[in-house]
Amino acid sequence: MKQKTSVSSSRRKARKAHFTAPSHIRRKIMSATLSKDLRAKYNVRSMPIRRDDEVIIMRGQYHDREGKVTQVYRKKWRIHIERVTRDKANGQTVPIGIHPSKVCITKLRLDKDRKSLLDKKGRKANKGKYTDKDTEA
Repeated sequence: MKQKTSVSSSRRKARKAHFTAPSHIRRKIMSATLSKDLRAKYNVRSMPIRRDDEVIIMRGQYHDREGKVTQVYRKKWRIHIERVTRDKANGQTVPIGIHPSKVCITKLRLDKDRKSLLDKKGRKANKGKYTDKDTEA
């Protein structure tokens, strides 16, 4: 049985919705996981990536490279990281696009909006969880 009647389960429609998604929805889709220490600190598993976050590449040819995010290219679904570049034939260096699902955020750039998002997501993580004190009563 279908969970939500308002949402299509058609692969064709899901792919169309994904690849024609507007920028504000692409932001949410372009999320990256948080490192283990950040995950423990904030009780949050992943966050939408943004400029000036520090990341480590986990997969692919450039894995184990660390750097700061220089650009979030929502149109191409890629992020550019400093020092992850390629030299062209004419000598010019160009950044290499990395998909945000293949990186791990090691340091967040926090402002008031981001802090409120972390608080909101962190509260949600504890919702419905029972402690030993709750079960004793």
